[in-house]
Amino acid sequence: MSAGVEPTPANEHVVLGKLTSPYGVKGWLKVYSYTSPMEGILDYDEWVLRHQGRLVRYRLVQGRPQGKGLVARLEGVDGRDQAEALAGAEVLLPTAELPELDGDDDFYWYQLEGLRVVTRDGVKLGRVDYLFETGANDVMVVKGRDGDAIDDRERLLPFLPDEVVQKVDLEAGVMTVDWDPDF
Repeated sequence: MSAGVEPTPANEHVVLGKLTSPYGVKGWLKVYSYTSPMEGILDYDEWVLRHQGRLVRYRLVQGRPQGKGLVARLEGVDGRDQAEALAGAEVLLPTAELPELDGDDDFYWYQLEGLRVVTRDGVKLGRVDYLFETGANDVMVVKGRDGDAIDDRERLLPFLPDEVVQKVDLEAGVMTVDWDPDF
């Protein structure tokens, strides 16, 4: 059963994925998952959907791998038309419901996005715009912006704790890196 959800600040939810299109005629939806592994999105019984400016809570009835992706069925979504109406919705999870991380040096990507990035010598490189996975390690996209950095370049920095990433201070909103600004 769906119910309205009071609007909350953006930092109180993390985006887990997106509903892309209907799958079949019985209310199933294709799901694009941002979780790793992708099936991790199915571990949560309740989803908050952000669609057309509204937040609505749905209970996940069933979900499974389908081809190279996932499909899911939500309570109260019983036909293709209802599923079509939800296509494009983001699947959110309140940050308070995220599992605890193991150590002080573990972070969720959403916690790193937006941090100011400075070198050990105090050179401002910009802010973490987003991260992505590669086969070897995660990569941070750091973008310089007006007054925020030494230039407006986009830099790709490997997320390698103790090698490139020297310190992450979430309270201050700063990440210190060992990186040559000319690179």
